[in-house]
Amino acid sequence: MTTRDRLVDDFTAMLAEAEDLLRRAGSETGEKALDLRAQLEDKLLAARQRIKEVEAQTLDRAKAAARATDDYVHDHPWTAIAVAAGVGFVAGLLMNRR
Repeated sequence: MTTRDRLVDDFTAMLAEAEDLLRRAGSETGEKALDLRAQLEDKLLAARQRIKEVEAQTLDRAKAAARATDDYVHDHPWTAIAVAAGVGFVAGLLMNRR
């Protein structure tokens, strides 16, 4: 399972729990309502923290990919030029077909 799939599953589960807590909080009063509100705030805080973690992981991966690409282009400039030209040629052919 990919990180994206896990993230979607996590948020789907958190949203379902949050909806359930909101539904129950609507019918409760007093101390029970305060407890449900605190639980909901905890769930939202956990969701925010999870988003920050995934954002940091994604940023780290993007930076690593950019570094690897930069290193490759510096080590193999003619290969990079040939690949870019080939991709541009194929893209041009595909656009002209329409």
